[in-house]
Amino acid sequence: MNTSSLAAAGIAAPAAAAIRVLDVAPQRWQRTASTALKVTSAMWLGAAAMGQVLFAFYVLVFYGGAAVQGRPELWNKILSPGYVPGDAVGNIALAAHLLCAVLVTAAGALQLTPAVRRRWPRFHRWNGRAFLACAVIASMAGLLMVWTRQTGGDLSQHIGISFSGLLIFTFAGLAFRYALARKFDVHRRWAMRLFLVVNTGWFFRIGLMLWIVANHGPAGFDPKTFTGPFLTFLSFADYLVPLAVLEIYFRTQASRDPRAQGAMASALLILTLAMIGAIAAAAAILWVPNL
Repeated sequence: MNTSSLAAAGIAAPAAAAIRVLDVAPQRWQRTASTALKVTSAMWLGAAAMGQVLFAFYVLVFYGGAAVQGRPELWNKILSPGYVPGDAVGNIALAAHLLCAVLVTAAGALQLTPAVRRRWPRFHRWNGRAFLACAVIASMAGLLMVWTRQTGGDLSQHIGISFSGLLIFTFAGLAFRYALARKFDVHRRWAMRLFLVVNTGWFFRIGLMLWIVANHGPAGFDPKTFTGPFLTFLSFADYLVPLAVLEIYFRTQASRDPRAQGAMASALLILTLAMIGAIAAAAAILWVPNL
């Protein structure tokens, strides 16, 4: 081997090693970012599921307990209007809404659990049908109450609630359609969107309690009339914001860009911590005192 060949070999070997290192580094960063996104999304779902179970437990104990005792008028301690003597249609709608709220919470948490989907596919299918049916019934009952009873809030809030109801009908239909077509990846996305919109009432409560705690009292609305700019904003934001975050998550997950996935994982961690604080505020102010 001549001198030039030795020199070339001496340069090529370190260069090849450097290239291998550079190739490995992005792959390692990609795996780290992807893992972080999976972990933080699981953290968000776990925190949300626990918060919703707590809310469902409160509904079951307080409202269900009053019904079992034959004293539905106790509902009026929280709801205005709640039980109205002589209003059979309205009272049935309210009872159906409350019952379906509990069932949707339980079915939704199980439906989005990957282990349940993998190990018990038959249960997943039937649970999904129950979830869709309860979501539609709860939404229909809610819309009936909003537009036929003197519920709290103003027209802007009623419009926000009604729009969420229309989204529930739309997302439920699309989730069912793609499940029948066996396009399960598309079905899963519509089911996740449905899960968020179905829980609009839950997001409204925890968002409102977090806002009150952060401002050391009501701000941006009148607590007596339950109207004001913040409540108008929250009536739309309680489902549009979660849906927007979910769409960003879908795009980030599909892009496989480690920088985007790392940023999304950080955002999900912050949102999860904020949601845990909101759940704690709602539990301390709304739910636990009435159990």
